[in-house]
Amino acid sequence: MQQNIGNLEKELLFERRKFKNDSMLLEEVHALLDENETERNRITTNLKTESASTTNTFIFDQLETEKIFHILQIRSICVDYRLRFLDSSFFNDGIPEEAISKITNLEKNHQTTLEGFKIMAPTKAFQLLSYDDPLLFAPIGNDYYYLIHQWGSDITKKRKWLVKPFKNLGNFVWFCLLISVVITYLTPETNLSKSVPMATIIIFLFAFKSIIAVFMYVYFMMGKNFNVAIWDRKYFNN
Repeated sequence: MQQNIGNLEKELLFERRKFKNDSMLLEEVHALLDENETERNRITTNLKTESASTTNTFIFDQLETEKIFHILQIRSICVDYRLRFLDSSFFNDGIPEEAISKITNLEKNHQTTLEGFKIMAPTKAFQLLSYDDPLLFAPIGNDYYYLIHQWGSDITKKRKWLVKPFKNLGNFVWFCLLISVVITYLTPETNLSKSVPMATIIIFLFAFKSIIAVFMYVYFMMGKNFNVAIWDRKYFNN
């Protein structure tokens, strides 16, 4: 078997020499690699440069339907998981080579140059060097976006439930109500509470007032805001 493989290799080398010598082959390969490197550098620069482009020219028949999303669908996911959807220029490096390769293939297949990239990721991914499941999109136009690549595996259903109290003001109030009910239930009865009419309701109202006041103060003092308000904002303290 080894002898056959060796013979085949010799045959291939013989065939190749019919068309070009080794120096010509190396020159072509070197030129090809240089061209690929230039293309990858251009794409990397585009990803790091803020763009006002809101549309790209795609060949419709080559688009994959399951990768097309409307801005309202993207907004819904961002709000549920407390993510941001921002220009890729705000993302602090760390876009994988696989994503660059997919952009290169897309540009070749659709005979275009892609711009206006967006990334869906947690806030800290745009402030710190972090890799928590970013998703890379390119705009199609008319508020539609094409999903190019996702990397990471840290965003789960658990995150959705952990950030649910901060989705909007209504969720925040319900969360405070739930905590107040638990505190009221855990508060031990005393002789005084037994003698005071509606003591349980008074304890509940006092707990709710205290909890919502403290939570709101601490939350907003830290410069935080609800998911519905921050999903597409580029400023940290909002």
